Order: sequence, then C-alpha cells, then structure tokens
Amino acid sequence: MKLAVLGATGYVGGRLVPHLISGGHDVVCISRNPQRLANRSWRRDVEVRAGDVADAASLEAALAGCDAAFYLVHAMGMTEDFAHADRIGARNMAHAAEAVGLRRIVYLGGLGSDARSELSPHLESRHEVGRLLASGSVPVTELRAAVIIGSGSASFEMLRHLVEVLPAMICPRWVTATRCQPIAIADVLHYLAEAAAMPAGAHEIAEIGGPDVVSYRDMMNAYARCAGLRRRLILPVPVLTPRLSGHWVKLVTPLPYDLARPLVDSLVNDVVVSEARSIHRHLGHRTLHLSEALERAVQHVQDLDITTSWMDSAAGRTAASPMPQDPDWAGGTVLADERELLVDASIEDAFATVSGIGGQRGWYASQWLWQLRGAVDKLIGGVGMRRGRRHPDDLQVGDAVDFFRVEVCEPPKLLRLRAEMRLPGDAWLEWQLSESAEGVRLRQRARFHPRGVLGRLYWWSLVPIHTMIFRELIGRLASSAEAQTARSEQGQTNEGRTN
Repeated sequence: MKLAVLGATGYVGGRLVPHLISGGHDVVCISRNPQRLANRSWRRDVEVRAGDVADAASLEAALAGCDAAFYLVHAMGMTEDFAHADRIGARNMAHAAEAVGLRRIVYLGGLGSDARSELSPHLESRHEVGRLLASGSVPVTELRAAVIIGSGSASFEMLRHLVEVLPAMICPRWVTATRCQPIAIADVLHYLAEAAAMPAGAHEIAEIGGPDVVSYRDMMNAYARCAGLRRRLILPVPVLTPRLSGHWVKLVTPLPYDLARPLVDSLVNDVVVSEARSIHRHLGHRTLHLSEALERAVQHVQDLDITTSWMDSAAGRTAASPMPQDPDWAGGTVLADERELLVDASIEDAFATVSGIGGQRGWYASQWLWQLRGAVDKLIGGVGMRRGRRHPDDLQVGDAVDFFRVEVCEPPKLLRLRAEMRLPGDAWLEWQLSESAEGVRLRQRARFHPRGVLGRLYWWSLVPIHTMIFRELIGRLASSAEAQTARSEQGQTNEGRTN
C-alpha cells in the first residue's frame, strides 16, 4: 500500500515510518516543514511532500495517489487553544481525504468515556477530532490509547522525572484512585500498521491497551523497581487541583506548562479498554506488560537510543517569524552580537564541538547563568533547560537543545539554533565554519528580532551579560576544538609508532 503519514516529525509518527517501511509499504511523509525530516535515517526510503493540516488545498495535493493515511497530528503544547487548532486540522483532513479518494484514515486518539461532560479538555478534543475526521465519506479507524510507554514519550518522561527527582511526593488523590491501562509504543505501532490493512468498511473505534490496569501510583512504583530506585513515598491529598499539579510537573520535569497541564487534567479520567471496543476482537496480538515496557524504555534511555521524543513535535510559537538571513527582516529591526575566531583544528572537529553543545555537556561559558535563565523561563511558563537533548553527539534538524531548537544543521559548515524560551521577540544562535589558509574560521552570531519597546529594552539591558557570555563561549568552543584535534593527531602518532 501507499501510505501517507501526517505527523512524521512527531513522537509516534517518527517511529511508525520505519515500521511501515519494514512492512514493505510505500510511505509518503507529509510535513509543513519537510526540512525537519532531512536527517532521518529512513529519509531516502520515503517520499516527502509539503502539506499543512491548516491548509486544505495543500493537503489535497500532498495526499494525491495515496491509499490510506495515518493522522498523528496534535497541537497540544504548540498553542494555548489546541482544541481549536485540532478542530481546523481535522475538518481539513476529512475534506481532503474525500477529495482525493482515500480508502481509509487511521487516527490515534485517546481513551476515555463517550460522555463529554466527564472528559478533560484534552481527551474531549481527542474524541472531537475523531468525530470530525469521520464526518466525511472516507472510513476512519480511530485507535484510542491511554498512556504510551516508550523512551521519549511525554507520559514516560513525566513519569521518569517525577520518580527519579522526588523520593517523596504529595500528589492529588486521583493518583491512587484513577485507573489507567498503559501500552508500550511497540504495541501501538503494531496496531496502527494492522489498522491500515483492514478491509475498507464503516467508521470504527477500537481501543488498545496493555494487559495491566493500574493506578498512577502503581506506575510510579513500577518505574522505581525497573530503575533500581527505592519505593517512593506517595501521599495523596484532596486539595491539589490539576492546575496546581500542572505547575508542579512543569517545575520538576522537562515538560512545559502548555503540555503538562492538559496531560495532568486528563489523569482524573479512568482510561481503560472496554470489552466491546477492544481491538483484540479483530487482532490477536500479545501486548507487553507494564514492567516489560518500562524495562525496554529505561534500557533505551541508558543506551542513548532515543529515536524520537515528545520534544520533536513541539515546534514553538515562532515558526512563522522571518528567517535570520533575510536582511530586511520584513521591515523589522535586528539586534546582534557577532564574533569570529581562527581555530587551529580540523573543520570536522570544530563542527563536532559546536554541535555537541548543550544537554549534559553544557554551554561552556558561564553555565550557571544559562541554568538561571532556564529556571526563570520555567517559572514564567517556558520550556526551560530540562529538555536537554536527544543524543549528546548526534544532532538533527528539529531536535531540541535545552531551550533552543535546531533550525539548520549542515555539517560541517553551519548550525543554527532557534530560541524557544519566553522572549519579547525572536532569537537565534548560529555558528558558521569555513576553511582558510590560516585555519578554520569560526563565526558566531547571536541575533534578536525584538517585539516593540519591551523587546529592545530586554536586549539592551542584557548587553553587558551577553558580551561576557558570547565572548567566552566562542573562545571555549575554539579551545575545545583545538584540544580535540590535538588528541586525534597524538593518537595517530602513537598508533604509527606502535605499527
């Protein structure tokens, strides 16, 4: 089959694509920013088309010639009114699918009661998207899942950080009362692929889950066992609201408030597979137990084998802003700090040093100031520094690097990071490398496009700090690159002597 994947840059979509390729399908990845897929390991095995769920015409063109499509798009964490954005996308998808004659849409939604009054805004939005997709003539298979357990998933990362950071927790009472049926990401991928191959028929809702029905306290204790930690002390109290809990999750975990709050809101709802809608009526498949799913996820984290993450789909609020190479900035103002150094290193070592910045390795210069800025960003609702990075060395377009996101990565000559912290404007940090007779020329540019007077005051008030940080940063990067090249050359010399 020729299968379209909408949401291939996201957590589930990025893992579904290679799963479909291994199943022998022709895969078309539809993205509003195709460049974000350029460095994926499977890029040469798929066709990539530009398409935006907010633009029905672009969807029609992108879906042309496909047999079925996976709809894995969700605006939660990208905009405050995610339900409105998802509503528009679902309507456009239903219209486009009908226009091009798709045989089926497979949609991954959320478990929960059909009674709208009982659902959180997040789960109600998930159900509404399913209804809107099914409003057209194209059959829709809606798979409803609860918590997805896998390295890098938002739910798993929230669970992991809460348990690892806090030996004791005061939690809302629903942590012990609400029932949940978590499912491993591997099982989700299996069911998605099988759903696309089902015979064309009427709209259908199928619920998927693992074999264990547990409370959220049970999940925390299960993670502690898998990670070799002591059993956590969990004290449920009736006064903690989802709003307060969302702020607590934001401070303790990497998840920003715009993502943490809807997830926490949903934890008050029982999310358990009903017998009538269980997908096991159609597909016999042995699903992983919670302990098995957690063990796999923990192992992948320890091995730095995280192929996709919840951070992949957090595109940030500034995606439509002008690019920094536009000299006129659409009539705006650019404030910049630009520096240049000659580096006595290979261009490969220099780029490896630059592209290894952030995460556990840190920011080389005035690390405490970066951490302070991250803490302030968290307090005012931003992403903060806790996201880290997917891998300490490997970097791809779309990857998160603390409170930046990789916008351009062209080894070994260009790396551009776009700031996603809360700012009165738009900011970039960029390094350009070029070879010359004197050595590698490293050019560093911090650029800021202010919004109004507040943006200009923000920049000018921080000029002394920026001057100190950025001067030290380029110097430390250059020194580190030179040291790496010296070590490589020394290693080659020692190897030659040995031989």
